[in-house]
Amino acid sequence: MTGPTGPTGPAGDAAKGPALDAAVWRLRSRGCWDDAAVLLEPYAETDPDASVRRAALLVERCMFTAEGWAAAEDALRVAEAVAHHDDERGAAACERGHLAYASTVLGVRDRADEARAALGRAAALLAPAARARASLDFRRGLVAEHLSDNPQAARAAYRRAHAGATAHGNTLLCSFTWRHLAGLALRDGELAEARHGFTESLRLREELGFLVGMAPALAALADAQPEPESGRLRAEAARLFRLLDGIPTWLADHLPPPDTDA
Repeated sequence: MTGPTGPTGPAGDAAKGPALDAAVWRLRSRGCWDDAAVLLEPYAETDPDASVRRAALLVERCMFTAEGWAAAEDALRVAEAVAHHDDERGAAACERGHLAYASTVLGVRDRADEARAALGRAAALLAPAARARASLDFRRGLVAEHLSDNPQAARAAYRRAHAGATAHGNTLLCSFTWRHLAGLALRDGELAEARHGFTESLRLREELGFLVGMAPALAALADAQPEPESGRLRAEAARLFRLLDGIPTWLADHLPPPDTDA
């Protein structure tokens, strides 16, 4: 079980200095997206990077909680308005595509055509070496896998995203590409490859302290492991899931109820 989610925003980019970056990451990694977005709000009206990062946080909140759609839309409109050049416009379009994808895959509203159009626009705007290109490739993989049921196209997109994330040192995105490539391997019955990918994804999230992404990583690895290890991993995922008040919401159906996990 890999789940439909993905990373949002160019993790690691400096908007207004390392202290602000660290504070935003600390909140984001614990699922406090609104609080993290507030820290970027003073810069969002004038700084395109801060604006798209703020929008990305609120889009990610939608993906994890299935709430906050209006706030994400407002933030995207600001990001689109303050963008000055093609890479900034492309980054904003990439976030809009991800929001439309999230709305569709979570069953809120079918915006699949909007997702494809926005990601296509981002592809036309972003320079080949732009940092946001890796996130774009990953999101095109999500659309191919979860909306178009095209695992071959998804695998190619995830591999491009993984190469781009590695080149730019985007460790968080690597954790997502490992997990989704492993999910496709599991789908094909390649257990060893799946276990390796899920293990790498979990390891990177542990190293980063990405607490809100730990339960999905544990649950995904559990799907590729035999008992009793599988049960232990799911129990740990369920404990973290409850610790974070049921985030991500889409994981609930894949975890044991409270009276069955340790």
